[in-house]
Parts: sequence; C-alpha cells; structure tokens
Amino acid sequence: VHRILGFREFYGLRLWLSPETLEPRPDTETLVEAILPFAKATAERQGECRILDLGTGSGAIALALLSAVPGAVATGVDIAAGALATAMRNARDLGLADRFETLESNWFAKVSGSYHVIAANPPYIPRQDIGNLQDEVRGFDPHLALDGGADGLDPYRIIAAEAAGFLETEGLVVVEIGHTQRIEVADIFTAAGYRLADKFRDLGGNDRALVFERAKP
Repeated sequence: VHRILGFREFYGLRLWLSPETLEPRPDTETLVEAILPFAKATAERQGECRILDLGTGSGAIALALLSAVPGAVATGVDIAAGALATAMRNARDLGLADRFETLESNWFAKVSGSYHVIAANPPYIPRQDIGNLQDEVRGFDPHLALDGGADGLDPYRIIAAEAAGFLETEGLVVVEIGHTQRIEVADIFTAAGYRLADKFRDLGGNDRALVFERAKP
C-alpha cells in the first residue's frame, strides 16, 4: 500500500519512496534507537556527531537521527543514484538538507573522512531465499537492497573489514541484522577487531541491531 502512496512514515517522519529505495520497515527504527543515545552524547560533548549511513536508500536512518540530534551531520552512501536523489528530496522536505550530504559509492569505495557512527541496514537476505520472500517485498523492493550474497553475510564482511579506516577511535559501528544472524555477524566483527558492545531487539522480540566498538588492545 505504501508503494501506491509513494511515501512511508518512519520514526515520525514522512519519507518519499522510489523504485531504487527499500521501503523502511518499523523494525529498522530499532537501529535508530540503538544509535540515538551515543549520537546525542557525542554531539553534546564534541559539538557535533558525524554519521555515515551505508546503503542509505530513502535516507530513513540518517534523517531520523538528524531530526533527533541537532548537532549531528550525516553522509548517506548508496550505489543507486536514484535512491540518493530520493534521500536528498526527503532531507529537503524535512528541513535537514543543510546537515545531510549524499555520496554515490559502492560501500566505502569513495568515502573519505572519519565518523563517530557508521550505520548500515545492509542487504542480508541469502540469495537463494529472495524467491521465497513475501510478494510485496520481492515484487517491489529493489533486489540490490535485499541480496546479501550466498549466505546473506557478504555486506557484513565488507563493513567489518573496511570500517576501521573511517571510524573515530571511540566510534561505533551499528548494523541491522536478520533475526537469525546475531552469532554469525558478531563473529565476523570480532574477527576483525571489534567487540559487541550492545544488542537491541525489535518490536517482535527478535535480535535486530548490533552495536560494535573497537576492541581495546
């Protein structure tokens, strides 16, 4: 039904959708909740909080955080130019465009600078499972935003391997996961030198957001 209307409410914000954007789900608000206290504290302590939103799509995660944290600035990264145009339209409509920039990039390929928070709701559906998804998801959500590779974990491997080069020393990497993936994703990040600092469950009681910090030597 939201595809017909062309927009979706997310975290109290009205967001426009386009064919290149994943429709933001209520479960993803869990990711925002996982980041919010740290983002607020960082902005208060340092005067700003720099957020990198990987696979930003409609801009949902970044814009929800910007609306709640006046001292935050965000860069939304996506491989789809159409998604970025939609994200920027949403930022303008919400009066957040002065604190939001978009970057067309395959994960970290064109990213520069350092961030206090690296957030991602990456594709995490195993490729062979995409055909089994609900019709409304399979038919309308862009496959690029769903396909997590053979085992659904490829994006986490990329983020775990590359995030450290763009993360402030005390920064956090916060990712949404499929509800069965907590152990595998935690293992990937632990092997890359991170520590699982916190985990958050969605409204259905499923593991949905994992918070990682750099492991102390």
